[in-house]
This record gives sequence, C-alpha cells and structure tokens, in this order.
Amino acid sequence: MPRALLVGLVLAGVGAVPLVANNYVLSVLISLAMFTGLAYAWNIISGYTGYLSFGQVTFFGVGAYTAAILIIKLHVAWPLAALAGGVLAAFLSMPLGWIMLRLRGPYFAIGMLGLSRIAERIAFAWEPVTDGGRGLYLPPVLDLRAVYWAVVLVGAALVGITSLLDNSRFGLRLLAIREDEGGADNLGINTTLAKLQAFVLSAFFPGVLGGIYAWHVSYIDPVMAFATQVDLTAIVAVLLGGAGTVWGPLIGGVTLSLLAEFLWARFPFIHTALFGALVIATVLFLPKGLADAFRRRGWLAPGRAFLRRLAARQAPQEAAPE
Repeated sequence: MPRALLVGLVLAGVGAVPLVANNYVLSVLISLAMFTGLAYAWNIISGYTGYLSFGQVTFFGVGAYTAAILIIKLHVAWPLAALAGGVLAAFLSMPLGWIMLRLRGPYFAIGMLGLSRIAERIAFAWEPVTDGGRGLYLPPVLDLRAVYWAVVLVGAALVGITSLLDNSRFGLRLLAIREDEGGADNLGINTTLAKLQAFVLSAFFPGVLGGIYAWHVSYIDPVMAFATQVDLTAIVAVLLGGAGTVWGPLIGGVTLSLLAEFLWARFPFIHTALFGALVIATVLFLPKGLADAFRRRGWLAPGRAFLRRLAARQAPQEAAPE
C-alpha cells in the first residue's frame, strides 16, 4: 500500500473517531495518546542522550497542579491552563536540569526518582494551595471530544518534533552524547547546553499533558499526580517500540495500551503478570524494540532519511578527482 494512502487512512480514522465513538472508547484512546505523548517526551532526554530518567513524572505533576489551580481559583480556560502547566514545568526544569545533569548513569536515574518523591511530599505538605491529601476537585467533563483532540494534537506535535530532531545536527549531538559523552566534549560539542535543551524540551510536554489529565479526570491529588507508574509506563513503551527513534514511542505506546486493555478484559486476575511476561520477552528477544524489527522486515523506512540523502550527495563530490 502506498505510504501516502496509508497516512491518509490513519488521519481519516483519527478524525472520524470523535464522530462515532462512545465515551468509553474515547477514554481508552485519550489514555493511549497521553501515554504515547509521555513516551515521546521521555525519548527526547533518555532515548537520544542515554540519560535514563525515572523522574519525568515530576513535570507531569507540576503541570497537573498548575492547571488545576488556575482552573479552580482563577477560572482560566482549561487549554490555556494546561499550556501554562507546560510553561511552568519547562521553567522549573532549567535549574533542576542544570543540577541533575551533572550526574551520570544510575546516579542521574536515582536522583530523578528522588526528585519526583520530593515533589510529591511538597504537594502533600503545601495544603493551603494543593489541599494536601484531600486533593483538588475540578468541574466534571461531560464531552470528551475536546480532550481527545487536545492529546492528539500534543502527540502529533511530538511526532513532528522528534522527526525534526532525528534529522538535525542537534539530534546528532544528542546521539553523540549517548554514545560517548567524553568524546563528544573533546570534539567541541557543548554537551552541557545540549543536554539541558533536551531536558527542558522533554519537561514541557509532560507538563501540558499533566494539565490535560487533571481536566480529564476532574480530580488531582499528590499520589495521582506524581505516580511512579506514569513514568514506568512511558519507559516501557519506549523500550518496547525502540529508544532513540521517531516511530518507536508511537509503536510502543499503541501496542502497550491495546495489549494492556485486552489482557485486562480477558484475564482480569492475572493480566498484570501476563503483561509483565510479554514485556520481558520483548525486551529479551527484541532489545532494539519493535521499530527495529519492522525496519529489518522493510515495513519501516530507515531513520534519519534527510541526513542519509545529504551524506549520499556529498560522498560522490568528495570521491570526484580534482
């Protein structure tokens, strides 16, 4: 099937869903798009730079609380409140990234995990603003179509940004850091700045998605906002699909969400065990993810197409005699 026709069918399907789907189907698709978006955001800092983060949920929670407070206390429209959540998460990530990115390997991963637990404790303790463990109640959402379009737009933006990143010099700098940070530093790459830029970019979108999530569920408390499971789901989705790739988070996010929903419906008492076993089997037998398996079968085009074309044009020029 021609690629343009396939893309057209997918876009038509995405556009037709709100017209025919009931609220249950819309809720499943909203969850699918949200975790796929979180997987894309995690892929920017961890898939491309190799800095494994267990704390991106910090920015998800900051966005959720920012949006909830703006909606409840200042009556801000929820799309603007969600956007403000992303902006605050990005601003907060600048000093945090400057500090945390000085750590490497497991120290960075553990440090980020600790950061998310600190944020949860602050949300519990800051009762005048967050209502502590009681949480914040938002107006109920009766029509899920607007929420659906919001998460789809954020997901589409992340696919576009990752595609640009994958074919840019900035993306190559991040991959160089992942492969050999010391070598990249010696070659003149400002590794600190590149890592910080990726960190801020990967914090903005979880903040926006956190704001949309708070509006969608109409309630937020510290345990929900800073749940470790949110991070783990995004991480597993990227590992399943393929880290440091354009299509890996999409493939992993869609597969993971549909698989979890199927197992929950058919095997309600053992679905988590079956789900874990399938994820372990995939990681063991497909360490580069499903995207790499699809690429080897010819179902996906090789990544970094622009850079490959550029290299192919330059190679004959360099080989030509003077």
